[in-house]
Amino acid sequence: MEVFGTFELWDKLKKSSKPILLYGMGNGADKILAVLDELGIEASGFFASDGFVRGHAFHGKTVLSYSDACKKFGDFTVLISFGSSLPEVMSNMKKIDAEKETYAPDVPVAGNDLFNAAFYTANEERINKARDVFSDSYSKTVFDEIIKYKLDGRISHFFIDSPKDDALTTILGGRYSAYIDLGAYNGDTISETMKYFPTVKKITAFEPSPRIFKKLQNNAVFGGVEINLINAAASDKDSETSFVDGAGRNSQIMGESAIQAHGAHRETVISRTVDSVCDYFGERLLVKLDVEGSEAAALDGMARILRENKCDLIVSAYHRSEDIFALPLKLRKMLPDHDLFLRKHPYIPAWDVNIYARSK
Repeated sequence: MEVFGTFELWDKLKKSSKPILLYGMGNGADKILAVLDELGIEASGFFASDGFVRGHAFHGKTVLSYSDACKKFGDFTVLISFGSSLPEVMSNMKKIDAEKETYAPDVPVAGNDLFNAAFYTANEERINKARDVFSDSYSKTVFDEIIKYKLDGRISHFFIDSPKDDALTTILGGRYSAYIDLGAYNGDTISETMKYFPTVKKITAFEPSPRIFKKLQNNAVFGGVEINLINAAASDKDSETSFVDGAGRNSQIMGESAIQAHGAHRETVISRTVDSVCDYFGERLLVKLDVEGSEAAALDGMARILRENKCDLIVSAYHRSEDIFALPLKLRKMLPDHDLFLRKHPYIPAWDVNIYARSK
């Protein structure tokens, strides 16, 4: 099935007669297996990189090394089922891609909507409108390749990868006096921000995971900087919410029915709006939103801050299938005078996709 100038991966897999092997195990593999099962497609097995096999099993099948998988199955289709930004891991993925028919299926980090041909068709008008909000031709190229990747799963689209350093130094305005970090994890992005923007003197950081928040408290110490650490999820209202604690990365707000469906462990955490926590006024402000699928709600919860300050934003746009088009449209409505840029930083699959909103 051809759409947006490419084919739909899942349709192609249904028609293929080759064995299908998943490269990797864990949550990503579980999500891909769930889609395959729903479509009536059988996975023939699992493999890991040579040297990383310890005789263990996954979903009742022995995990093979890549070499042993080649010997046993000969020609087969590879579905990459984990993510990495490590150069050596991505290099190995590309090596396998050169040897076998290889895909890295796009399954959502949050939400249940699969970006397939039907999803594209249902949202085509919004997708086309979102493409037009970006301020440079390179962003439009990045947007096109990400849409194609979400449909066909080919990592060859990632020629549009660019270093994060380039975006921080050439897109953002700098000379910020304050920084808001939504999804601060253990403080790594605060340290990165202080490296690039040492003029920051005030920081507010949200981190909902109680376990990771303790690490954040230990790490977020900078002389001469006023720091306010919030053990809460950023959202559009102050309340309690159901939360799956993945110890920071992959932690997310999730409805009770979704938690039960996924068999996830439920915790209750506080959700807060940025507007209810921050009393910044007139600051030159940088805001980063990486909140595992709650970016739209977090933006709604900071309307006053955006209105009262000259703000630049870094917004993750890859957690939900609709983020790639819904978030640019939302940002354009909330910030009609900002320039918007889209960049994908090195990662397989298409994670670490950010919208950069720059004030004029």
